Amino acid sequence: MKYLLTYDMMESIRVSNQWLGATARAMCSYPQLGLVANPAIKITAAWGEVMERSFERMVVKPDWNIQIMTGADGRDHSVEIQVVQKRPFGDLIRFNVAGREPTGRKVLLVAPMSGHYATLLRSTVLSLLPDCDVYITDWHNARDIPVSVGKFDVEDYTLYLVDFMKEIGPDTHVIAVCQPAPLALAATAYLAEEDPDAQPRTLTLIGGPIDPDAAATDVTDFGNRVTMGQLEQHMLQRVGFKYKGAGRMVYPGLQQLSSFIAMNAEKHAKAFTDQIMRVAKGEASEHDKHNRFYDEYLAVMDMTAEFYLSTVERIFKGLEIAENRFTVAGKQVDIGKITTVAVKTVEGGKDDISAPGQCVAALRLCTGLPESKKASYLEPDAGHYGIFAGKSWRNKIRPLVLDFIDANCDVPKTPVASGVAAE
Repeated sequence: MKYLLTYDMMESIRVSNQWLGATARAMCSYPQLGLVANPAIKITAAWGEVMERSFERMVVKPDWNIQIMTGADGRDHSVEIQVVQKRPFGDLIRFNVAGREPTGRKVLLVAPMSGHYATLLRSTVLSLLPDCDVYITDWHNARDIPVSVGKFDVEDYTLYLVDFMKEIGPDTHVIAVCQPAPLALAATAYLAEEDPDAQPRTLTLIGGPIDPDAAATDVTDFGNRVTMGQLEQHMLQRVGFKYKGAGRMVYPGLQQLSSFIAMNAEKHAKAFTDQIMRVAKGEASEHDKHNRFYDEYLAVMDMTAEFYLSTVERIFKGLEIAENRFTVAGKQVDIGKITTVAVKTVEGGKDDISAPGQCVAALRLCTGLPESKKASYLEPDAGHYGIFAGKSWRNKIRPLVLDFIDANCDVPKTPVASGVAAE
């Protein structure tokens, strides 16, 4: 019962803050108050507007908002989002570009299940669309999944990736971002033994914790410092009766968000203070840079308790991937069995989530892979976000990844576009 009450309490706090913001905005926006020469009124109204929007976005899944893609021919093509495979905990979706010839590059983007929705990779999708046929894993919010559906842990996640790779076909190029990097590596190794013909052509791992102990960060320190009992006691809640997943044990998105913000509290505080002043001065807009970023950043999803706990226990504490001891359905997955899939790692020199050294450890584990099929890249000035969605990704990393795909693909390919799709 305790876990239900605390979950509902967090939701009540969110709703109360949203209401408080709406009230402040409404009360300070009366036309009569415009006659009062006191800047505090405008600032309070602006505070209320920013507050209301922020707390409202926390429970709203963002839209992809990808309707048009400008091709290399200069023509605009409509983009249709198709559900290729629908599963209880996540779907495989495709961004189908109408009227375009095949590019020769089928890319599966593996999105993290770590608090944010797959739409966090919207800019990554946009950058790849001109040159690739893009698929992505679209994970569901655990609070909306009935308890009767069953569990979902790291082994289930891995098997989902296996099924998605089989669905797309053997000429797939997998790009795994952050958290799923070790599980994408495991899924590829699983296919190497169980269904070699279904293996992807290439596997690009971006900023993932293959070996968390290779370089310490606040994330790895936390994982090593706390016990599993402490995590169960303090991090998990049971979904309230408001949602379809009532009774399911989860790591709540709101609690995850508080941790994200705490890591860079001063930076976020300044960003919101600046936005409030811009709103007060009439300089802000619905789709300005602040709103575009935080509409996505604040939108969080619950994670199943078993996925969260098994990630910490097996990937971070137990180092099962790093030491090549990972098992799926009682069968050990041998990463050394990967012999034909080209593997590339990408790291950011200023990554404080998955520090340099953690991801490149994957190449050490691929003992059966010739050196000619291994590659790595370190972007010295890029942080975690920058290596898959920022300027470093667009200008430096993306071209290198596409070159890597082309070098390990026999299918005829279209020329790489000089620019990238714009939002």
